[in-house]
Amino acid sequence: MRNTAKITTAVLAAGALTLGLSACGAGKDTSDTSGPLIVAASPVPHAEILNYVKDNLAKKEGLDLEVKEFTDYTSQNPATQDGSVGANYFQNKPYLDDYNKKNGTDIVPVVTVHLEPLGLYSHQVEKADDLKSGATVAIPNDTVNEARALKLLAADGLIALKAGVGNEATPSDITENPRNLKFKELEAAQTPRSLDDVDAAVINGNYAIESDLKPSEDALVLESPENNPYGNFLAVKKGNEDDPRVKKLAKLLTSPEVKKFIQDEYAGSVLASF
Repeated sequence: MRNTAKITTAVLAAGALTLGLSACGAGKDTSDTSGPLIVAASPVPHAEILNYVKDNLAKKEGLDLEVKEFTDYTSQNPATQDGSVGANYFQNKPYLDDYNKKNGTDIVPVVTVHLEPLGLYSHQVEKADDLKSGATVAIPNDTVNEARALKLLAADGLIALKAGVGNEATPSDITENPRNLKFKELEAAQTPRSLDDVDAAVINGNYAIESDLKPSEDALVLESPENNPYGNFLAVKKGNEDDPRVKKLAKLLTSPEVKKFIQDEYAGSVLASF
């Protein structure tokens, strides 16, 4: 990405990711609103959308915006909580609720911008119905995205889940599995790379796009945007919602210009939520 500082984390052989917080620097005093607003973001589409704002809209609003890319989900909330960045843009409400509950943090959403539909992809079959008995399906291993993946498969009739199961569903909550599907649990960023090794994989929208997959065309099964709770939003540490820089960015991220950019750039693979 142009003019974007990248932060990467090492991927261990077992698939776990280090937090890499040292790359974020020491915590900063976020009460000082005179400098640039530093926003942590996943590369696609979040950083791309932010860079569009930075290059085309921010100057007119008097917003000094700096975008920092993180290649995984695990480092952005810690960096936001400790003040290394002033905001982040990568997650949905169920994911944030789970994170805050497990870590005792107080990060809050500011404005919802877009939805990246979760999809089932395969290099082996052209339709979900073509998955054979005993097929292996890769799914994300973090709490919310694993449940989201299983709900996607259940919605298409590939499996059935316990009634009322929520965002902590795991394969142990499967009540019907007529194809005897086997599940390979991987860190979300690894799921696209697994496509040559498994029969199918459930992949988050941003990672699908980064891997040159087109969710609107390539997914065997795709989440419906209707009443979908997984819209991605700008988030800050509680108390920073009234930062004038945050308010300016929230306004710009939900502007007609950004909606048109999302429509033109992603052709239905990313959907504006405003």
